[in-house]
Amino acid sequence: MLKLQVTGKTILSSIRCQRKMSTCSSYAFGPYKIDPREVFYATPLSYAMVNLRPLLPAHVLVCPRRLVPRFTDLTADETSDLWLTAQKVGSKLEAFHNASSLTLAIQDGPQAGQTVPHVHIHILPRKGGDFEKNDEIYDALDDKEKELKQKLDLDKDRVDRGIQEMADEASQYRSLFDC
Repeated sequence: MLKLQVTGKTILSSIRCQRKMSTCSSYAFGPYKIDPREVFYATPLSYAMVNLRPLLPAHVLVCPRRLVPRFTDLTADETSDLWLTAQKVGSKLEAFHNASSLTLAIQDGPQAGQTVPHVHIHILPRKGGDFEKNDEIYDALDDKEKELKQKLDLDKDRVDRGIQEMADEASQYRSLFDC
């Protein structure tokens, strides 16, 4: 159990892995249903999933369970849980992939590059030389978001990564959180 001090009151949050989440929970990412096999970590308020089109190995997303389009629409508890989840997931994936840094990014609203109207944090474990200039990661994120929007708008099949590849990756990451 983790104690959180939120808006003047102490709450207890069970931030722990849920081994059976893939069979008993449903997840949505904006208007899209997410196969539970793509989710590798969940709390009562947030979940982490593998990315359909990762920029780098271990590029994952952390989302609130409640469908919330904009960051400012999150409750204080959701905001705390989302960032604590991102911290835990980022730490585990950085170590697992022998990375030396993390990029955490939110594109909050259409003009910021957000294409799926559901708050999400991009977590990208980073290694030296993965981008020639570090800030190129933000241009690449924006380009991938635009590609994803075009693909989803056209209702084409998922060509980049199939469900089995994504499920296998999620299963590997799920083992990092075994209690």
